[in-house]
Amino acid sequence: MTKFHAEECPFGTFFRILEVVNVKHLIHLSDLGEKGIDEVFRLADELRAGKHREALQGKTAVLFFPSASLRTRVTFEMGVAALGGQPILFPPETLDKKEDLRDVAGYLANWADLLVIRHKDIRLLKRLAANSACPVVNAMTDENHPCEILSDLYALSRIRQDFRRDHYLFFGEAGNIGRAWKEAADVLGLSLIQCCPQGFEMDGVQVCHDPDEAMADADIVCTDAWPKEHKEAFRKFQVTKRRMELARPGALLNPCPPFTRGEEVSEDVIDSAFFAGYSFKSCLLEVQQAVLLYCLGHEQ
Repeated sequence: MTKFHAEECPFGTFFRILEVVNVKHLIHLSDLGEKGIDEVFRLADELRAGKHREALQGKTAVLFFPSASLRTRVTFEMGVAALGGQPILFPPETLDKKEDLRDVAGYLANWADLLVIRHKDIRLLKRLAANSACPVVNAMTDENHPCEILSDLYALSRIRQDFRRDHYLFFGEAGNIGRAWKEAADVLGLSLIQCCPQGFEMDGVQVCHDPDEAMADADIVCTDAWPKEHKEAFRKFQVTKRRMELARPGALLNPCPPFTRGEEVSEDVIDSAFFAGYSFKSCLLEVQQAVLLYCLGHEQ
Protein backbone atom coordinates (compact mmCIF):
# COMPACT_ATOMS: atom_id res chain seq x y z
CA MET A 1 0.00 0.00 0.00
CA THR A 2 1.39 3.42 -0.93
CA LYS A 3 2.23 5.64 2.02
CA PHE A 4 1.06 9.24 2.07
CA HIS A 5 0.97 12.16 4.50
CA ALA A 6 -2.35 13.89 5.13
CA GLU A 7 -0.73 17.32 5.37
CA GLU A 8 0.56 16.93 1.80
CA CYS A 9 -2.93 16.17 0.38
CA PRO A 10 -5.86 18.46 -0.32
CA PHE A 11 -8.74 17.60 2.03
CA GLY A 12 -10.88 15.94 -0.66
CA THR A 13 -7.94 13.99 -2.07
CA PHE A 14 -7.12 12.62 1.38
CA PHE A 15 -10.53 11.00 1.76
CA ARG A 16 -10.53 9.79 -1.84
CA ILE A 17 -7.26 7.94 -1.18
CA LEU A 18 -8.84 6.34 1.89
CA GLU A 19 -11.79 5.23 -0.24
CA VAL A 20 -9.56 3.72 -2.94
CA VAL A 21 -7.23 1.75 -0.66
CA ASN A 22 -10.08 0.11 1.28
CA VAL A 23 -11.94 -1.25 -1.76
CA LYS A 24 -12.16 -4.98 -2.45
CA HIS A 25 -11.43 -5.93 -6.06
CA LEU A 26 -11.33 -9.28 -7.85
CA ILE A 27 -8.58 -9.24 -10.47
CA HIS A 28 -6.85 -12.50 -9.48
CA LEU A 29 -8.16 -15.33 -7.29
CA SER A 30 -5.32 -14.47 -4.93
CA ASP A 31 -7.20 -11.22 -4.19
CA LEU A 32 -9.79 -13.38 -2.43
CA GLY A 33 -7.47 -15.88 -0.80
CA GLU A 34 -8.82 -19.13 0.65
CA LYS A 35 -10.88 -17.30 3.27
CA GLY A 36 -12.45 -15.05 0.66
CA ILE A 37 -13.31 -17.99 -1.60
CA ASP A 38 -15.00 -19.73 1.33
CA GLU A 39 -16.96 -16.53 1.98
CA VAL A 40 -18.06 -16.29 -1.66
CA PHE A 41 -19.24 -19.90 -1.49
CA ARG A 42 -21.18 -19.18 1.73
CA LEU A 43 -22.88 -16.21 0.08
CA ALA A 44 -23.70 -18.35 -2.97
CA ASP A 45 -25.33 -20.92 -0.67
CA GLU A 46 -27.43 -18.19 0.91
CA LEU A 47 -28.41 -16.77 -2.47
CA ARG A 48 -29.54 -20.22 -3.59
CA ALA A 49 -31.62 -20.38 -0.41
CA GLY A 50 -33.39 -17.15 -1.35
CA LYS A 51 -31.51 -14.70 0.86
CA HIS A 52 -30.11 -11.24 -0.09
CA ARG A 53 -32.85 -10.69 -2.70
CA GLU A 54 -32.75 -6.89 -2.34
CA ALA A 55 -29.05 -6.64 -1.57
CA LEU A 56 -28.29 -4.42 -4.57
CA GLN A 57 -31.34 -2.18 -4.21
CA GLY A 58 -30.28 1.34 -5.14
CA LYS A 59 -26.90 0.13 -6.48
CA THR A 60 -25.61 0.62 -10.02
CA ALA A 61 -23.23 -1.79 -11.74
CA VAL A 62 -21.46 -0.61 -14.88
CA LEU A 63 -20.67 -3.62 -17.08
CA PHE A 64 -18.20 -3.69 -19.96
CA PHE A 65 -18.81 -6.70 -22.24
CA PRO A 66 -18.39 -7.51 -25.94
CA SER A 67 -21.49 -8.53 -27.87
CA ALA A 68 -20.13 -12.08 -28.27
CA SER A 69 -20.10 -12.73 -24.52
CA LEU A 70 -22.83 -15.18 -23.56
CA ARG A 71 -22.73 -16.99 -20.20
CA THR A 72 -20.71 -14.47 -18.18
CA ARG A 73 -22.57 -11.44 -19.50
CA VAL A 74 -26.04 -12.96 -19.09
CA THR A 75 -25.39 -14.04 -15.51
CA PHE A 76 -23.79 -10.76 -14.41
CA GLU A 77 -26.46 -8.58 -16.04
CA MET A 78 -29.31 -10.80 -14.84
CA GLY A 79 -27.65 -11.22 -11.44
CA VAL A 80 -27.46 -7.49 -10.75
CA ALA A 81 -31.08 -6.91 -11.77
CA ALA A 82 -32.37 -9.91 -9.79
CA LEU A 83 -30.91 -8.42 -6.59
CA GLY A 84 -32.59 -5.07 -7.20
CA GLY A 85 -29.62 -3.31 -8.81
CA GLN A 86 -29.35 -1.36 -12.07
CA PRO A 87 -26.96 -2.81 -14.69
CA ILE A 88 -25.63 -0.39 -17.34
CA LEU A 89 -23.86 -2.03 -20.26
CA PHE A 90 -21.02 -0.71 -22.43
CA PRO A 91 -18.71 -2.42 -24.94
CA PRO A 92 -15.16 -2.86 -23.61
CA GLU A 93 -13.85 -0.55 -26.35
CA THR A 94 -15.35 2.30 -24.33
CA LEU A 95 -12.27 2.05 -22.13
CA ASP A 96 -9.84 2.13 -25.07
CA LYS A 97 -9.65 5.85 -25.49
CA LYS A 98 -7.33 8.73 -24.82
CA GLU A 99 -8.88 9.67 -21.48
CA ASP A 100 -6.69 8.66 -18.54
CA LEU A 101 -8.14 5.72 -16.60
CA ARG A 102 -7.60 7.66 -13.37
CA ASP A 103 -10.16 10.15 -14.63
CA VAL A 104 -12.52 7.44 -15.88
CA ALA A 105 -12.47 5.89 -12.40
CA GLY A 106 -12.93 9.26 -10.73
CA TYR A 107 -16.01 10.18 -12.75
CA LEU A 108 -17.64 6.73 -12.59
CA ALA A 109 -17.35 6.79 -8.80
CA ASN A 110 -20.02 9.51 -8.80
CA TRP A 111 -22.67 7.12 -10.11
CA ALA A 112 -21.40 3.52 -10.05
CA ASP A 113 -21.14 1.12 -7.13
CA LEU A 114 -19.49 -1.71 -9.09
CA LEU A 115 -17.44 -2.09 -12.27
CA VAL A 116 -17.55 -5.49 -14.02
CA ILE A 117 -15.13 -5.67 -16.93
CA ARG A 118 -14.30 -8.13 -19.69
CA HIS A 119 -11.27 -6.77 -21.53
CA LYS A 120 -8.25 -8.38 -23.14
CA ASP A 121 -5.69 -6.37 -21.17
CA ILE A 122 -5.51 -7.13 -17.44
CA ARG A 123 -3.27 -4.09 -17.00
CA LEU A 124 -6.27 -1.89 -17.77
CA LEU A 125 -8.27 -3.55 -14.98
CA LYS A 126 -5.38 -3.15 -12.56
CA ARG A 127 -5.02 0.51 -13.47
CA LEU A 128 -8.72 1.12 -12.88
CA ALA A 129 -8.68 -0.83 -9.61
CA ALA A 130 -5.73 1.21 -8.34
CA ASN A 131 -7.76 4.38 -8.78
CA SER A 132 -11.34 3.26 -8.25
CA ALA A 133 -13.48 4.01 -5.20
CA CYS A 134 -15.80 1.13 -6.20
CA PRO A 135 -14.94 -2.55 -6.70
CA VAL A 136 -13.54 -3.75 -10.04
CA VAL A 137 -14.45 -7.33 -10.97
CA ASN A 138 -12.54 -9.22 -13.66
CA ALA A 139 -15.05 -10.87 -16.00
CA MET A 140 -12.21 -12.28 -18.16
CA THR A 141 -8.95 -11.04 -19.61
CA ASP A 142 -6.33 -12.65 -21.82
CA GLU A 143 -4.44 -13.34 -18.58
CA ASN A 144 -7.10 -15.17 -16.55
CA HIS A 145 -10.80 -15.80 -15.90
CA PRO A 146 -11.35 -15.95 -12.11
CA CYS A 147 -15.17 -16.00 -12.05
CA GLU A 148 -15.29 -18.98 -14.42
CA ILE A 149 -13.08 -21.07 -12.14
CA LEU A 150 -14.89 -19.92 -8.98
CA SER A 151 -18.14 -21.19 -10.44
CA ASP A 152 -16.62 -24.56 -11.31
CA LEU A 153 -15.10 -24.98 -7.87
CA TYR A 154 -18.36 -24.01 -6.17
CA ALA A 155 -20.25 -26.58 -8.26
CA LEU A 156 -17.68 -29.19 -7.25
CA SER A 157 -18.00 -28.24 -3.59
CA ARG A 158 -21.68 -29.15 -3.77
CA ILE A 159 -21.19 -32.65 -5.17
CA ARG A 160 -17.73 -33.80 -3.98
CA GLN A 161 -16.96 -34.69 -0.38
CA ASP A 162 -13.76 -32.66 -0.44
CA PHE A 163 -13.01 -31.04 -3.78
CA ARG A 164 -9.71 -29.73 -2.40
CA ARG A 165 -8.34 -33.29 -2.31
CA ASP A 166 -9.33 -34.14 -5.88
CA HIS A 167 -6.66 -34.42 -8.57
CA TYR A 168 -7.15 -31.86 -11.34
CA LEU A 169 -5.95 -32.42 -14.90
CA PHE A 170 -5.94 -29.54 -17.35
CA PHE A 171 -5.72 -30.11 -21.12
CA GLY A 172 -4.69 -26.94 -22.92
CA GLU A 173 -2.08 -24.29 -23.49
CA ALA A 174 -0.74 -21.68 -21.08
CA GLY A 175 -3.74 -19.40 -21.68
CA ASN A 176 -6.20 -17.52 -19.50
CA ILE A 177 -8.13 -20.64 -18.42
CA GLY A 178 -5.01 -22.60 -17.57
CA ARG A 179 -3.58 -19.69 -15.61
CA ALA A 180 -6.86 -19.27 -13.74
CA TRP A 181 -6.74 -22.95 -12.72
CA LYS A 182 -3.16 -22.41 -11.58
CA GLU A 183 -4.29 -19.43 -9.48
CA ALA A 184 -6.94 -21.62 -7.87
CA ALA A 185 -4.43 -24.39 -7.23
CA ASP A 186 -2.00 -21.95 -5.62
CA VAL A 187 -4.66 -20.41 -3.35
CA LEU A 188 -6.40 -23.64 -2.33
CA GLY A 189 -3.48 -26.07 -2.47
CA LEU A 190 -5.03 -28.16 -5.25
CA SER A 191 -3.17 -30.93 -7.05
CA LEU A 192 -2.97 -29.71 -10.66
CA ILE A 193 -1.28 -31.26 -13.69
CA GLN A 194 -1.21 -29.77 -17.17
CA CYS A 195 -1.30 -32.05 -20.22
CA CYS A 196 -0.17 -30.44 -23.46
CA PRO A 197 2.36 -30.68 -26.31
CA GLN A 198 5.89 -29.54 -25.64
CA GLY A 199 6.26 -25.79 -25.89
CA PHE A 200 2.85 -24.92 -24.38
CA GLU A 201 3.61 -25.46 -20.69
CA MET A 202 2.69 -23.11 -17.86
CA ASP A 203 5.39 -22.02 -15.45
CA GLY A 204 5.13 -23.51 -11.99
CA VAL A 205 2.79 -26.38 -12.92
CA GLN A 206 3.58 -30.08 -13.16
CA VAL A 207 3.33 -31.18 -16.80
CA CYS A 208 2.68 -34.53 -18.48
CA HIS A 209 3.02 -34.86 -22.25
CA ASP A 210 1.32 -38.28 -22.42
CA PRO A 211 -2.51 -37.93 -22.31
CA ASP A 212 -3.23 -41.54 -21.34
CA GLU A 213 -0.61 -41.52 -18.60
CA ALA A 214 -1.93 -38.21 -17.26
CA MET A 215 -5.49 -39.56 -17.10
CA ALA A 216 -4.61 -42.39 -14.73
CA ASP A 217 -4.58 -40.13 -11.66
CA ALA A 218 -7.32 -37.64 -12.64
CA ASP A 219 -10.54 -36.89 -10.75
CA ILE A 220 -11.52 -33.65 -12.49
CA VAL A 221 -10.58 -33.16 -16.15
CA CYS A 222 -10.69 -29.62 -17.51
CA THR A 223 -10.04 -28.38 -21.04
CA ASP A 224 -9.57 -25.17 -22.98
CA ALA A 225 -9.99 -24.47 -26.70
CA TRP A 226 -7.13 -25.41 -28.98
CA PRO A 227 -5.03 -22.44 -30.15
CA LYS A 228 -6.04 -21.68 -33.74
CA GLU A 229 -2.48 -21.69 -35.08
CA HIS A 230 -1.52 -24.99 -33.39
CA LYS A 231 -4.49 -27.32 -33.75
CA GLU A 232 -2.43 -30.12 -35.27
CA ALA A 233 -0.04 -30.07 -32.32
CA PHE A 234 -3.00 -30.64 -29.96
CA ARG A 235 -4.75 -33.28 -32.06
CA LYS A 236 -3.54 -36.23 -29.99
CA PHE A 237 -4.60 -34.42 -26.77
CA GLN A 238 -8.33 -34.64 -27.47
CA VAL A 239 -10.37 -35.84 -24.48
CA THR A 240 -12.49 -38.80 -25.56
CA LYS A 241 -14.80 -41.20 -23.76
CA ARG A 242 -12.16 -43.94 -24.04
CA ARG A 243 -9.62 -41.62 -22.47
CA MET A 244 -11.97 -40.63 -19.62
CA GLU A 245 -12.41 -44.32 -18.83
CA LEU A 246 -8.71 -44.35 -17.87
CA ALA A 247 -9.32 -41.81 -15.09
CA ARG A 248 -10.17 -42.47 -11.46
CA PRO A 249 -13.62 -43.85 -10.56
CA GLY A 250 -16.19 -41.06 -10.47
CA ALA A 251 -14.08 -38.75 -12.63
CA LEU A 252 -15.82 -35.76 -14.23
CA LEU A 253 -15.17 -33.81 -17.42
CA ASN A 254 -15.51 -30.02 -17.23
CA PRO A 255 -14.60 -28.44 -20.58
CA CYS A 256 -14.44 -24.65 -20.56
CA PRO A 257 -17.17 -23.22 -22.78
CA PRO A 258 -17.38 -22.44 -25.57
CA PHE A 259 -15.86 -25.81 -26.45
CA THR A 260 -15.77 -27.38 -29.90
CA ARG A 261 -16.99 -30.94 -30.34
CA GLY A 262 -14.46 -32.83 -32.41
CA GLU A 263 -11.53 -30.70 -31.23
CA GLU A 264 -10.56 -30.53 -27.53
CA VAL A 265 -13.46 -32.89 -26.71
CA SER A 266 -15.02 -35.69 -28.74
CA GLU A 267 -18.73 -36.04 -29.51
CA ASP A 268 -19.01 -39.26 -27.53
CA VAL A 269 -17.54 -37.85 -24.33
CA ILE A 270 -19.93 -34.87 -24.32
CA ASP A 271 -22.82 -37.30 -24.67
CA SER A 272 -21.49 -39.48 -21.84
CA ALA A 273 -22.03 -39.47 -18.07
CA PHE A 274 -18.53 -38.03 -17.62
CA PHE A 275 -19.63 -34.61 -18.93
CA ALA A 276 -20.59 -32.20 -16.13
CA GLY A 277 -20.39 -28.91 -18.00
CA TYR A 278 -24.05 -27.87 -18.06
CA SER A 279 -24.64 -28.62 -14.39
CA PHE A 280 -21.45 -26.83 -13.36
CA LYS A 281 -22.54 -23.62 -15.07
CA SER A 282 -25.97 -23.75 -13.41
CA CYS A 283 -24.19 -22.22 -10.40
CA LEU A 284 -22.68 -19.33 -12.36
CA LEU A 285 -25.48 -16.86 -11.56
CA GLU A 286 -25.30 -17.24 -7.78
CA VAL A 287 -21.50 -17.33 -7.69
CA GLN A 288 -21.19 -14.09 -9.63
CA GLN A 289 -23.84 -12.47 -7.46
CA ALA A 290 -21.87 -13.68 -4.44
CA VAL A 291 -18.69 -12.10 -5.84
CA LEU A 292 -20.47 -8.76 -6.16
CA LEU A 293 -21.83 -8.94 -2.61
CA TYR A 294 -18.43 -9.95 -1.24
CA CYS A 295 -16.71 -7.03 -2.96
CA LEU A 296 -19.35 -4.69 -1.51
CA GLY A 297 -18.65 -5.98 1.99
CA HIS A 298 -21.53 -8.40 2.62
CA GLU A 299 -19.48 -10.64 4.92
CA GLN A 300 -20.51 -12.73 7.91
